[in-house]
Amino acid sequence: MELLRLAALDAEDLTVISAHLQDAILRPEDLTYLGDEQRFLMVARRFDWTPDVPPRRRLTGLHVERVRAVRTRGLVRDDAMPMSLLALTFAATDAPSGHVDLVFSGGAAVRLEVECIEVRMKDLGPVWEAATRPGHDVDRIDLDRTSIDRANPAPGPAA
Repeated sequence: MELLRLAALDAEDLTVISAHLQDAILRPEDLTYLGDEQRFLMVARRFDWTPDVPPRRRLTGLHVERVRAVRTRGLVRDDAMPMSLLALTFAATDAPSGHVDLVFSGGAAVRLEVECIEVRMKDLGPVWEAATRPGHDVDRIDLDRTSIDRANPAPGPAA
């Protein structure tokens, strides 16, 4: 399979990227917000859901443009425990503005306040076999009804 490159400019496009990133594994140190550039970056090890191939993972990058603010919940900057990405979602506030939510297993989440949807995902090359296919209980999280830690900005790369 060739390297996957996807772009999202609306909520429907974002669901396609979300499907490809479902069960991606990352750590808080794999998330970075570049406030001066209004850009949010993520590097993850996504599960390759290609049918009829042995289970495998791919190193993938994601960047979100036009990010005005980032809020997090349940992320600890120096936590070495891997997290599993469940979904990326979008909710409009004052269209086309809104928030992109990255929802992780265990209740962790990142909310990106965006001017509009402008997201790109790209496989970065390395591929390796995975021991098994991902499986988990789906955690339903309503980010509008739960508090997000405004004092804890999205973690950046480890020093």
